[in-house]
Amino acid sequence: MNARTEPAEAETEPETPARPPLIREFLLVAGLFLVYKFGRRLATGHTGEAFHNARRVWHLERTAHLPHENAVQSALLHGDTLVHLANTYYATVHFPATLAFLVWLYVRRPAHYVWARRVLAVVTTAALVLPFTFPLAPPRMLTWTGLTDTARVYGPSVYGPPSSDHLSNQFAAMPSLHFGWALMVAIGLIAATRSRWRWLWLLHPLVTLLVIVGTANHYWLDSIVATAMLGAALALIHPPRRTVSTAGRGAGRPVTREPVLVGAGR
Repeated sequence: MNARTEPAEAETEPETPARPPLIREFLLVAGLFLVYKFGRRLATGHTGEAFHNARRVWHLERTAHLPHENAVQSALLHGDTLVHLANTYYATVHFPATLAFLVWLYVRRPAHYVWARRVLAVVTTAALVLPFTFPLAPPRMLTWTGLTDTARVYGPSVYGPPSSDHLSNQFAAMPSLHFGWALMVAIGLIAATRSRWRWLWLLHPLVTLLVIVGTANHYWLDSIVATAMLGAALALIHPPRRTVSTAGRGAGRPVTREPVLVGAGR
């Protein structure tokens, strides 16, 4: 009997997941932004406590020997152009960059999109709790620190006087979702791409950190708390796994699996 070599059995890999329904995702993402924008408005009316907590945060940072926020702001104030650019970055990059990130993932990396959207939803929802339990005045309101409200002095500014600002809660400085979202954008793009240059996306959260601190909109601790919350969300919601098929039509091509929620059944 002639020996016959059986073909190697190809690994079975799941197909790249289809994109979620566009209308549903539009409503989900729009809801996420609205919850972020208006949810913190519900935690207003704690002005005295917010300033008391601000003193506690400031002194805690000094006890922990964190750098003074004044040092970053002093670097920005060397020229009107630089501080104006920082204020513009703070006012205009936060939402559009996050939205562009989600749109790109939706079109090019559907599984990563689902993962990133889940992580952002968890972090944003968790962040809404802190203004109720720990209202915090931003450093730009603490005249005794020597910091300048750069947006008010140099423009552009996204906030009006706290007493008449009915569109935002200015006493919800912690955590900094400006930084938390920027860090997630960088992590998401690093996870979803394979370019050797992908690590440069970390410049986005780095610049964001320097901007939010230098413009006196946030303390260092706001970003540290945001990072811890993002880390917890990333530990709970795993990114899609990439594997390589060894045979068949998709040989040599990375295959993306759906994101995994820790503890969920398989």
